[in-house]
Amino acid sequence: MVRSSDQIEKIISSKKNMKTNSSMIKNEAIEAEGGCGVIGVASTIPIKGKYLFQSLIQMHNRGNGKGGGIAAVGLSHKQLGVTLKILENSYLLLVAYLDPNSRKQVEKEYIYPYLDVKAVRRIDTIKDYKKIGLEVKPPDVWSYFVSVKKDSLNNFKKINGLDNINREQIEDEFIYRNSYMLNTRFYASLGEKKAFVLSHGKNMLVLKIVGYAEQVLQYYKLEDFEAHIWIGHQRYPTKGKIWHPGGSHPFIGLNDILIHNGDFANYYSIAEYLKQRNIYPLFLTDTEVAALYWDLLTRIYQYPLEYAIEAIAPTTERDFTMLSETKKKIYKAIQMTHIHGSPDGPWFFIVARNNVSEKQLQLIGITDTSMLRPQVFALQERDIKIGLIASEKQAIDTVLFYLSKDDKRFSPMADRYWYSRGGSYTNGGAFIFTIDKSKNLDCTDKLGKKVNIVDNKKHYCNRGTNNLKNLFVIDEKIFRINRTKKIFEYLLKNIKNWDIDSIILFVDSLKKYAVNGIIEKTLAIEVLTNLIDRRYYIGKKYRSDLIPIYEEKLYEIFDSFPKLGVSLNNKYFKIDYFRRNKLFKPLNSNQILVIDVFDFKAEGNDGTCQFLQRAYDLGWRNFIAYNFRGQRNFGAGLIAREKVKIDVYGRVGDCLAAFADGPEFHIHGSVQDSVAYCFRFGKIVIYGDVGKTFEYGAKGGVAFILGDLVDRPLINSVGSATAIINGSCKDYLGESCMAASGFTVINGIKFSKNGKILSQETPYHGGNLFPLAAAGAVYLRDPFKTVGEDQLNGSKINSISNNDWKIILPLLRENERLFGIKIKDLLTVNKKVRKPEYVYRKVVPLEVLALTKYDRGI
Repeated sequence: MVRSSDQIEKIISSKKNMKTNSSMIKNEAIEAEGGCGVIGVASTIPIKGKYLFQSLIQMHNRGNGKGGGIAAVGLSHKQLGVTLKILENSYLLLVAYLDPNSRKQVEKEYIYPYLDVKAVRRIDTIKDYKKIGLEVKPPDVWSYFVSVKKDSLNNFKKINGLDNINREQIEDEFIYRNSYMLNTRFYASLGEKKAFVLSHGKNMLVLKIVGYAEQVLQYYKLEDFEAHIWIGHQRYPTKGKIWHPGGSHPFIGLNDILIHNGDFANYYSIAEYLKQRNIYPLFLTDTEVAALYWDLLTRIYQYPLEYAIEAIAPTTERDFTMLSETKKKIYKAIQMTHIHGSPDGPWFFIVARNNVSEKQLQLIGITDTSMLRPQVFALQERDIKIGLIASEKQAIDTVLFYLSKDDKRFSPMADRYWYSRGGSYTNGGAFIFTIDKSKNLDCTDKLGKKVNIVDNKKHYCNRGTNNLKNLFVIDEKIFRINRTKKIFEYLLKNIKNWDIDSIILFVDSLKKYAVNGIIEKTLAIEVLTNLIDRRYYIGKKYRSDLIPIYEEKLYEIFDSFPKLGVSLNNKYFKIDYFRRNKLFKPLNSNQILVIDVFDFKAEGNDGTCQFLQRAYDLGWRNFIAYNFRGQRNFGAGLIAREKVKIDVYGRVGDCLAAFADGPEFHIHGSVQDSVAYCFRFGKIVIYGDVGKTFEYGAKGGVAFILGDLVDRPLINSVGSATAIINGSCKDYLGESCMAASGFTVINGIKFSKNGKILSQETPYHGGNLFPLAAAGAVYLRDPFKTVGEDQLNGSKINSISNNDWKIILPLLRENERLFGIKIKDLLTVNKKVRKPEYVYRKVVPLEVLALTKYDRGI
C-alpha cells in the first residue's frame, strides 16, 4: 500500500537535519560506468558462493579489476553463528574499515551508543591478498547484528516528528540515517577515507573490493557460504581514479541491494531530484543514485513494485497507447511526478531484496526502455526451483553446469530462457523472482503475470535399466539402415512414447555403434546433432532434460577421436588447449579438426580465435568445435578464400564470427551478442535464439536463424547482407540499413509442444521497425496484419509482388532443408494454404518508395 502523503512529507522533511553533514558533498559524478558484467541467482535451497565463481571469471571482459562486488540475501544463521531469530529480526550491519585503527572510534560514535549489539565478529579472510592477484588490500570487515535501543528510537521519533508511523519503519529510518552519518564522518568528508557501511539490511550482506568479483569470494572465504539469493558485479568504470572499494557495486538502500550495467546521461538531474527530497549521494556514482532512488520509491513512498518500476523505466510511445485506459491514467501520473528521477541512458538493474513485511526474498531484473544493455533471464523448475538473471546467457549456463555437477537435482540447462523489452506494455520489461516463507519460488513480470513453464511434464530424476535388451535389438536393426534421415524419422515416430531412461539407452547404444568405424561415427554425430537442432514432439518430457543427454553422448564420441599426431589416416583428429602447440598440417582438406575448447580462456592472445586462425593457415578447412563455456570471438576475423565449414557446439560467447569473410558456420544452439558483427561474406546457421546487435554493419553473406532475435539486428548493414529469421524480433531491426542488395525475412513462428509451427502473437514487438533505413527490405510473415504503421520510422508497408516472392523463395527452400520448416506450412493460415501475397508483407524505406513512384511516373 502506498504511504500517505502526510507520512511521506514527515519523513522527507525530517531528513533536513542530515543536510549540514553533507554540505561539502558535490552532486557531480566523478566516475562513469562502462559495460559491466552482472549476474543474479535465486534458489529455493541455499546455494554456495563458489557456484558463481566461474561465471564471474568468464565476464572479465566486462570488468577491469578496478571494482568487484558480491551480495547475498537469505543467509544461514548457523554459518553466521547466531540464532535464526537474531538473523531474521536484527539488522546485519557490515562496516568496511579501510583503516583498521578507526574501528574503535566508529563503534564509539555510531554503534554502541545507539544500537543494541547482539553479536559482533570480524569477517574471516585469507592471509595474503596478493596470492589471488589483488593489488590493493581489501578492507577489514566487521559484522554487527543490531537493533536500535529503545531510548534512542523514542528520541529519534520525537525529534523528527514521526508520529503515526509504525515502530519497524521508524527503526528502518534510524538505521539508514545512522549509516549515512557514519559514511559522512569517516568516508565522504575526509581526504583520507577510513570506513564506510557496506550494508545494513536484515538477512543480507554486501562485500566489495578493488578487484574482480570472484576475488571477493576468495578473499572473504565465501566459497562455501550459503544463501538463497546471490548477485555479483564486475565493474568497468570508464573514468575516475578508483583506489578504494567504496565506488564498487553493489549499492544499498535499506533492505534492497542494487547492481547496474551501464551509465546515466542525467546523473546530475537525478541527484538534484534526490536533493529536493533531502537525500544526498556520498560515493558519487550513478549506481548509488539509482539505489537511493529505488529506496525512495519502495521504502519511503512504499510503491508496489509495478509503480516503482514504472517510475524508473516509464512506458512510452506506442507501448503507452496500447495500455488500458486505467493503466494510462496511473502511469501518466507516475511519469509526471517522477520523470526527473528516471535514469536516462543505457542501463540494466538487478535488485536483490528482503521484503521483510511480506516475508519474501526477491531478485528483480529491470531493463531500460531502449534496451541498450544486454540481459537474459532463465528459470528452472524441478523439486528445486532456481531463477537467474545475467548480462550473458553463458554466465547463467555456467552456474547451472557447476550446480548440476555437484547436485543432480539441478540440470545444466534452464527450462526457459528469455529476454525483456524495456517498457513493454505486455510485461514492462521487468521480471521478479520471489521466494516466499514456504521456500517456494515464483516468477512474475512487472504487471504481476506469472511466467509459467509448460505443464503436465515430468523432469528426469534417476536413470533406470528397464528395456535395455529389447531396445538394443531395435537399435541394431535401425542402425543397419545407415541413413541419418531414416533413423531420425524413426526417432520422431517413437521418442514421444519413450521415457528418458529409454532415450538414454538409445543414445548409449548409438555411441557403441559409433565405435565400429568412421562411417558409423559420422552417422552417430549426424543423428545426435539432429536431435539437438530440430524441434519435435517429445511427449511429457522437458527439452532441458534431453539436450544435456544428447550433448554428453556427442561429446563422448568427439572425445574418442584420435589425438592429433597419434595417427594420420583418419577423418577426425581431436585437439585441446593442452595440446594446442602440437598442431600441424592435415594430409588433405577433407580431414576434420575436432577442437575441445573447454580449457581455453574466455578471450585473450591464446584464445580460440587465434587457434582457429592458426589451424586455417596450416591448411585445415573443416572444423568441429565443442564444449564451449562462454569463450568469445571464435571465428572472428577469419578470412577464408576456400570453402570452410565450422560446426559449433556448447555455450558460445559474444562476437562469434565477427568480421569473418567466407566461412560457413553452423551453431547448434543459441548465441549471444554481436554475432557476425561486420560479417563480410559467407553463411551462418543458428539453431536457436540470437542476442543483441546481430550482423551489425554486415556487408554480405546470408544468415538462417531458427529462433528469435533480441534487438538491433542488421543495424548499418550494407551491400547484400541477408537474413532469414524464423522467430520474431523485439525492436530496432535494420536501423539505418543501407543493404541495397540485401533483405531480411521474419517468419514470426514458434513451435507447438508437438513440434508443429504456430504463428507468434506478432513477428515484431517494438515501435522501431526498419527505422531511418535507406535501402533494402524486410519481408514479414504477417497474415493477420499485426504490424502497423505506428511501428515504423521512415519506412512503409507494401504488398509483396511476384518478383519479391521469387527473390525470397530460394532462401525459404534452404530454410526448409536446414530446419524442417516447410514452405507449405508457412503459407498455411487457419488450416488453408494461402498465396504468398496474403501471408507476407514488405517493409521498405520511404525514400525507396518515393523513387519507385518517380520511376513509374506517379
